[in-house]
Formats: sequence, C-alpha cells, structure tokens
Amino acid sequence: ASHINGLRITPDLEAGAVNFEVAGNGDVKLTVTLHGDVVGGWSGAAGRGRIELETVAPWHPDSPTLYDVEATLLDGDGKVVDRVLSYFGLRSVGTSDGRVWLNGEPFVQRLVLDQGYFPDGLLTAPSDDALRADIEAAKALGFNGARKHQKVEDPRWLYWADRLGFLVWDEMPSFQEHSGEAERRLAAEWTEVVRRDRDHPCVVAWVPANESFGLEHIEPPVRSRFLVRLYDLTRELDGSRPVVSNDGWEHAVTDLCNLHDYSGPDDFGRRYRSLELILDGQASGHRPYDPGFAYRGEPLLVTEFGGLKMSGSGGWGYAQVGDPGQFLEVYRGLIDGLMEPGPVEGFCYTQLTDVEQEQNGLLTYDRRPKLDPALVKPITQTAKRR
Repeated sequence: ASHINGLRITPDLEAGAVNFEVAGNGDVKLTVTLHGDVVGGWSGAAGRGRIELETVAPWHPDSPTLYDVEATLLDGDGKVVDRVLSYFGLRSVGTSDGRVWLNGEPFVQRLVLDQGYFPDGLLTAPSDDALRADIEAAKALGFNGARKHQKVEDPRWLYWADRLGFLVWDEMPSFQEHSGEAERRLAAEWTEVVRRDRDHPCVVAWVPANESFGLEHIEPPVRSRFLVRLYDLTRELDGSRPVVSNDGWEHAVTDLCNLHDYSGPDDFGRRYRSLELILDGQASGHRPYDPGFAYRGEPLLVTEFGGLKMSGSGGWGYAQVGDPGQFLEVYRGLIDGLMEPGPVEGFCYTQLTDVEQEQNGLLTYDRRPKLDPALVKPITQTAKRR
C-alpha cells in the first residue's frame, strides 16, 4: 500500500514561509495550523513545495511557538490512504560580525553541558517525564540551552526542547581510535543524525567532533582533512545552522570558535578581554586552530569551563569549593569574566548533573539541586557588557 515515507520542513522566517519535501507516491495535501487556525496549505503530487504562511510567529526560547502540520496521501479517488502529523518552528540562526544571530537579532547563548546519563539506565532515561525535567531544571538555573555531550539523545528530549524553548547543540560521539574505517562509520552515522534532527527548531549548532577525541595521535594534516570533510558534509546536509569543526581546540574550517578553559576567575577576568590572549593557546594548552587554519572572525564561545565540585562529595571535579556560598562566588567570577567587554559571545558550563565519578554537576546524579536555583539563575543570566 502507498504511504508517506518522509516529511522534511525547512522554515524561511524572513519570507514568512516554509519549504517542504514529502517522500511518497501519489497526491498529497498539507495543512498548516497555528493554535488550531489554518494558516497555510498546499496540494499536489508528492515532492517539494512551498507554503506561504498567513501568520508569522517566530520560535524563540522566550516564546517557543510551534506550527502543526498534517500531511495526507490521497489515492486516485481522493480517499486518504495515509496521514502524518508533525510540527515546525519558524526561526533562523546564523553568524556574522563575530556574533550569533537568532531570528535576526544578536543572541548570547548560555548553555550547560549535559551528558544525558541516569543512575539506573545510564544512557536510557527512566521516563519521558525525566527527559522533560532535565530541561526544566536547566532553565530554572538560568540556562537557555545545552550542548548534549558525546551522545545522540532520545528524540523525545528534542521534542521537549522544541516545546519548552531550549536551544540544543547536537554533538556526535567520537570514535576511540582513528582509522579509515572509523572515519567512514562516523561520517555515515553522523549523516543519519543530521537527517533525523534537522527539522527541530531547538537545534542551533552541529558538533561533529570534540577536543580531537580519537584524533589526538595522528598528524595535523590528516586530522584537519577529516575535520574539513565532516564540516563540508554537515553543511551539505543542512546549510541553515553553524557547524563547529572541533569543539574545544584544533579547529579547521569552522563557523564558531569554541574554546575549553578550566582556569579560575582571575584568569578569566584577564584573558577574556583580549582576543590575542584568548587565541594564544594558554587556556587549554592546545592550539585553537590546526596548522594551516586561523581565526577568521567567527563568534567566540567558551564551551567548557567551571566543573566545580563541593568538598566532601567524593569523586572528581576540575576544581573544588568548600560550600554553596563559595561555589556561587567562584561561579559569579567565572561568568563575570566571560561577560566583560570583549569578544566572548556565549558559554557552556560544565555540567548539569553529576555523572558516575564526575561529581561536578549543578545537580546530583539523581537530580537533586546542590544550590538554590534562584541564586544561580541571575548569575547565569548576567548581561553581556559591550
């Protein structure tokens, strides 16, 4: 029997329209609704088309408006033989002038590193409610998004990020050891990830590689050649979002310059006022760019920092503080350093929850807050000073 094999929806916020592609055989009808009211439609043979929207309501973390879509497949008599329900958010994301732009406005991303582990199921959440609760906990702490670290997350988590207004950096888990076969497998699996997730409005960046994981012990030209291949592949699959070459250091071609820095507040206050100091490689002990590549004015974000653990908690952290009061003092110093006048346009704090031996989360492994979120939130949301 005939059926709809796929539906892709690509928003065009500036034009107040959406482009779509329906995979299937036969005639299809698409109906777009907003809060129950029909705001656009299209009918014709399955394939590509465009719908002009009568009402334009952008998706934004502060107002995550979603349009509903119904696609129906009709037989020769006009009878419905298959039906698909979906949704989309009308938003744009891009980079220019050293800044990230969301819906045409400069936007500071305040992200938290989230590895998506749970005490019992590890990479499997205990429930749909647990996936939603993690996003709500991060928002309560003042974050407007997360870098989902070394995990391709359950689509339900992305659904809740769409619904709740939570930005997502989609990151590919790395291979352990480099080989030609490893390259081929990662590229093939990453292709599946991008195709699966590219219709989610919450996804605002692609991260195919992190800290040269699996690429540490090969010659820089070999590494950068693979990074450029991943960048080009990602842009071919989805040219509407920034692509991060290699989160942390040793970037090749990239749309964002992301650095990892576990220094303290004093170093932050000094380093992040000056582009020259930021790019000297002292923060992480690694070159920001591989040989043959250089900073080209990309937006600069510090996408791992902090990693604070409380004394007496056991386990491991990047730095230790004595109590919640000292934690807040150090956290404030780090955020202030990043939000001082200078080139930094966003951050990602390490990390949302404790994970196994890593006892440096803002929440415990079983999701109990270590600090009062009402005290953390205003620090996280410190305004960027220009």
